[in-house]
Amino acid sequence: MTVSVFELFRIGVGPSSSHTVGPMQAGLRFARLLHERRESAGTETDLTGTSTTPAGTVAGGAVSRPAGITVILYGSLAATGAGHGTLGACLLGLDGCDPASVNPDRMESRLREIRDTRTIHLAGDPSMPVTCGFEDIILRPAVVRTVHTNAVTFSALEARDGDSAAAPFSETYYSIGGGFIRTDDETASGIVLAGEATFSSAAELLQRAEDAGSVAAAQRACERLVRSDREIDGQLDAIVQAMDACAERGMGADGVLPGGLLVRRRAHRWYTQLTDEDPTCTAEFSEDWVNLVALAVNEENAGGGRVVTAPTNGAAGIIPAVLFYARTWTRAGRADQRETWRRFLLAAGAVGSLYKERASISGAEVGCQGEVGSAASMAAAGLAEVLGGTPTQVCNAAEIAMEHSLGLTCDPVAGLVQIPCIERNAISAGKAINAAKMAMRGDGSHRVSLDEVIETMRRTGADMSDRYKETAGGGLATTVAVNVPEC
Repeated sequence: MTVSVFELFRIGVGPSSSHTVGPMQAGLRFARLLHERRESAGTETDLTGTSTTPAGTVAGGAVSRPAGITVILYGSLAATGAGHGTLGACLLGLDGCDPASVNPDRMESRLREIRDTRTIHLAGDPSMPVTCGFEDIILRPAVVRTVHTNAVTFSALEARDGDSAAAPFSETYYSIGGGFIRTDDETASGIVLAGEATFSSAAELLQRAEDAGSVAAAQRACERLVRSDREIDGQLDAIVQAMDACAERGMGADGVLPGGLLVRRRAHRWYTQLTDEDPTCTAEFSEDWVNLVALAVNEENAGGGRVVTAPTNGAAGIIPAVLFYARTWTRAGRADQRETWRRFLLAAGAVGSLYKERASISGAEVGCQGEVGSAASMAAAGLAEVLGGTPTQVCNAAEIAMEHSLGLTCDPVAGLVQIPCIERNAISAGKAINAAKMAMRGDGSHRVSLDEVIETMRRTGADMSDRYKETAGGGLATTVAVNVPEC
């Protein structure tokens, strides 16, 4: 199976794809399901349960009057949920917010209203107020569900028509990284491509790329199974526009990031300095510009702004930063920026599909090697592609970047996606550029294959202590003193 590039690069909100975007999507999905059940009951009832007017009988076991919703967060979602915005994300999802379209500036004001009233509008329907607030969220960090540590259960207490007893209706969702969610009976939600053009291993990707002429062409052939070339290019262009907008907002913003760490934004000051020192973006300052883009994107993410998941929010700055390098300082980028970013994203997406399907992109499951490690590997592949690399060189670049990310832990201080996450994106962007350049100096042959390093990452994640898997239970999270812990 091949994951669509448009599933790996999705527009959402910060600070975390697995802890914010996924729970918001889960809440929205549950709310819509509950809304449909209410409509199928054929009633005209107040969903707060304070007044009811049955409009008919309950059909097929459907219910008419959810009196309230309870949310239970498990594992990593509970351990770092406050710092990652998980609690608010669940409530906003139930309230009808979609992470792809919600206005970040509206989120805080709506959460204040929910906090004050302890009421959400089910699936965004003002005629269906439901009792649910921060008081109705239960945290169980020590409980790890079998499918994935990032688990959330929504339960609606529903009173049936003509019956004073309440019947619960519940569903459990797993946020498995990159904004993907699933239930016990499902695989991950999203578009998974299937057909002769697809691939499920790096070895198969190499064969498809050799036949198609490049890794980017091989991924495009997969995307053509569900989209036209015009649609593919249009959506790729929209992704880059969203990445650019995020970086620009980050460079323009100043002040302190939310949370108890009091981390000051640096991107604005750096941007001012760099534009004075290097107004034409010369190669001499390329590393500084790459660092700036990575920091700007991840500061915007940490502030809860709009960001492109790539392939996660915690690693969202790496691909835009390396893509900026490709557009600005490569021969292909100088000749045709648009074609350059399309090829870059397609090649990066091909490699990202392998990590998503064969290992994990979830920090809560395999540590930060699954987030910034995967992103660096994808970015290295994208850069090698636009540098004119052969399919074997592109896969070699991806392998090098991951090989030197193995074992990377996820230990967010105070449960916030700030330290070490923001700087780590800049460091990993530099690693991706170096990996691509090393691969381009070789002929593509390498002792460790991309498939082998992906499998190694998966096994390393399985062996890693849970303290280092986005729980804020080890590493920097326990050695750095904080005044206001957010976890």
